[in-house]
Amino acid sequence: MISKFFGAGIVAAAILASPIAVRAADLPSPTYKAPAYTSPSYANWSGFYVGLNGAYGFGKSNWSAGAVTTGDFNVTGGMAGGTLGYNFQTGSWVWGLEGDLDWSGMKGSTTTNCPASCETKNDWFGTARGRIGYAGWSNWLPYLTGGAAFGNIKGTSGTASVTKTNIGYALGAGVEYAFLGAWSAKVEYLYADIGKATCPAGTCAVANDIKFKTNLVRVGLNYRF
Repeated sequence: MISKFFGAGIVAAAILASPIAVRAADLPSPTYKAPAYTSPSYANWSGFYVGLNGAYGFGKSNWSAGAVTTGDFNVTGGMAGGTLGYNFQTGSWVWGLEGDLDWSGMKGSTTTNCPASCETKNDWFGTARGRIGYAGWSNWLPYLTGGAAFGNIKGTSGTASVTKTNIGYALGAGVEYAFLGAWSAKVEYLYADIGKATCPAGTCAVANDIKFKTNLVRVGLNYRF
């Protein structure tokens, strides 16, 4: 009697288990799914920023009085100062305005056609420029820049001296890299021409035009708000 109930139980269990086995056979086999692709992070360049910059300048000056000239001579030295700017980003393009004001130690002299020695010196230098950059390569921003340049030209020959503040132009290019959220570092090149100063005949032995042009290689560190 017990064996009959036991046998019936085995048959019933087999009947109940068969649909489960069929459904299990219909289940799809597990497959590996690769993690979703995450694009690299891109900096948001929009907003105001302030910073510090340092530069090395290597330029040319000459003194001329009519047909008599010293010819070009080297004017070199370091610069350091502050930067203030604003960027507006539209897609991958960044449009900006930037200004800077630096102490300058650039100077040079010659004795060619100037027995008392002619020295040209630049004590301070600044720019006010527009910038356009491309932000399509992760946190890098290559850019072109151009605008006004201004500074003083100081000419000294013997006991005679003249100083004039001039406005000219600056053109250049650079690349900036964003890191740690709001920080960025840059390297840029600028060519600047701030015109000439004139030492009048009453000051110098004869009237002299003193020209000054420079190339600047700069580094900077900025913080965006």
